[in-house]
Amino acid sequence: MAKVRHESEWYPLEPGETVLDGLLRQGVRVPHACRAGACQSCLMRATSGPVPEAAQVGLKDTLRARGYFLACTCRPQEGTALEVAGASELRVPARVVDLETLSADVFAVRLEVETPLDHRAGQYVTVVRADGLARSYSLASLPREGRLELHVRLVPGGAMSGWFAREVRHGDRVHVQGPAGDCFYVPGQPDAPLLLAGTGTGLAPLYGILRDALEAGHTGPIHLFHGAKDPGGLYLVDALRALAASHPNLHYRPVVLAGGGGEVEEGTLEAKVLTCLPKRPVGWRAFLCGNPEAVLSLRKKLFLAGVSLKDIHADAFLPSVSRAGPVAGAA
Repeated sequence: MAKVRHESEWYPLEPGETVLDGLLRQGVRVPHACRAGACQSCLMRATSGPVPEAAQVGLKDTLRARGYFLACTCRPQEGTALEVAGASELRVPARVVDLETLSADVFAVRLEVETPLDHRAGQYVTVVRADGLARSYSLASLPREGRLELHVRLVPGGAMSGWFAREVRHGDRVHVQGPAGDCFYVPGQPDAPLLLAGTGTGLAPLYGILRDALEAGHTGPIHLFHGAKDPGGLYLVDALRALAASHPNLHYRPVVLAGGGGEVEEGTLEAKVLTCLPKRPVGWRAFLCGNPEAVLSLRKKLFLAGVSLKDIHADAFLPSVSRAGPVAGAA
């Protein structure tokens, strides 16, 4: 039997059990969200004992060297003892400075951090509440703006989204961990065609990436697709149309499954995206965000259409899940 020591107490792990599951099972509060090694909200640091290589996949070299690992993918070998600490040193205090309604179920949360974060628009951070509840959100803001802007979808029964929507007030404090993720604009190919496609609040990182590219002087065509079930699921429509009007190389195409009309197209996001590709999309760079299944499917279709895998950027961002249940949607 493997065991884990956390805050001076030893906790036994069942065969094949992860550190996260074992600690939660025994009543230990550990910040976590996706439980799939994607969001990095469950980062812990090993102070003694062996860490399986699989528990450090996707982490920066600097974090691995300091003993950090993902508790949700860490399955210590039988008979080993692992002593761990939290990731509090990686978190910076922040306070809520603004809340803005963007649609019927999406609102912007703007945070001011006490210590500046070295981040890029499109990366994601983990917001940690005082009680340890953690959720990861992509950044829609640009570094020069000084504030972190998150787009939060209100989920029925959502712990974090409900808290933000109904309880948080101006000045309330949280902690922020990160940034993480490789889905951001990199200057250097200003004439390359860019494809940005996302559903729901997957628009948040795309909005940041888009503005980053425009401010960097990107001259190549930029195709932005935002998908929703119906027009009520779209947001920032006026702002994006204004950007498109002032930048001839930007083509904004909102897409809905039902209720389209006028400038809002009707159909599947995937089908609309594929129609904009030339027969040989050499040099195209794609950024995909939103529903995980849709992202994986579109990523495959773009590759088969000729877009190089190295030019398809999509963070494996999964919604939060309950301990013993299916994917429940970002909360």
